[in-house]
Amino acid sequence: MNKFPKEKDISGCSIFGLINTDGEKVSGSVITDAISVMHDRANGLGGGFAGYGIYPDYPDDYAFHLFFDSLKAKEETEELMNKHFLIDYDEKIRTDNSVNLPKKPLLWRYFVKNRNILSKESEREETFRAIMDINNNIDGAYVISSGKNMGVFKGVGFPEDISKFYRLEDYNGYIWTAHGRFPTNTPGWWGGAHPFGLLDWTIVHNGEISSYDTNRRYLEMYGYKCNLVTDTEVITYLFDFLVRKNNLTLPLASKVLASPMWTDIDRLNEKQSELLKALRITYSGALLTGPFSVILGFENGIMGLSDRLKLRPMLIGKNENTVYMSSEESAIRKICPDLDSVYRPKGGEPAIALLDGNYV
Repeated sequence: MNKFPKEKDISGCSIFGLINTDGEKVSGSVITDAISVMHDRANGLGGGFAGYGIYPDYPDDYAFHLFFDSLKAKEETEELMNKHFLIDYDEKIRTDNSVNLPKKPLLWRYFVKNRNILSKESEREETFRAIMDINNNIDGAYVISSGKNMGVFKGVGFPEDISKFYRLEDYNGYIWTAHGRFPTNTPGWWGGAHPFGLLDWTIVHNGEISSYDTNRRYLEMYGYKCNLVTDTEVITYLFDFLVRKNNLTLPLASKVLASPMWTDIDRLNEKQSELLKALRITYSGALLTGPFSVILGFENGIMGLSDRLKLRPMLIGKNENTVYMSSEESAIRKICPDLDSVYRPKGGEPAIALLDGNYV
């Protein structure tokens, strides 16, 4: 008799992403089919999706998705938003209320422009400050996503239930990411579900960030406030801090977040070694420790990254003009049975796919 029965090693949450590098759009039902294959990795305490290219009628507006606990929170938020933005259009996010999900907040979206004509970076910084203002100063209001021509749809439930609730089949995008949550040390609530969004950045994450307190304190020195009760929030903010505010490339930002061991750095040639040492010292508070794999979505691409020891799974599949990233190969083959190639990137090595067809 086998005393060790064969059981699936779920290794935590499920993550999935895809990009059509030609900018051709696919329905939200496609990524729902993929993430549903990994149903057993979740436990019903969180699921969600991010789509890019989904709002062609408002491509130049920031699309704010918000959760409200009360009408009072909504009114206070709108008063604050009117100080920062011109609201072109707003509406309740359309849902299928036949889906039985617990403790649903009031779901609203706004399409807005900055009141002042600003440079791209100044515009983003003003928008960032408005997001921090709402999340930290209005009780019961949470900005869930805030980028242009994109949006996050998430909540408490299995991913396929969240997809049906938000009627994801009605949206078409050229980039999608998805998440099935299995929380281990943080609560399962609507704001804590993935993806996490800030401006055009979104993160889906499998793992546990043991450096959370160090990362949080580091970010707070630069105006970021973490209030969504989960370690994944700091990953989203760290990418924004390193890339948008410090002008690092995504490959260099990856070397900050998943830096090689000191002994591995010492084995590199002098130029590479000095660069990595400088990054490690300059951004010491941004180093992520603990097991993780993440998929980062942004305005023109997606990136997959695992911790330097590769303690959580991540693989890449490619077929003609589409790149897939997933916790499991089976999820990719559900929607694309015939792949041109499949590979597993090394720990700490980013895999980046862009809309222009470039792949790093």
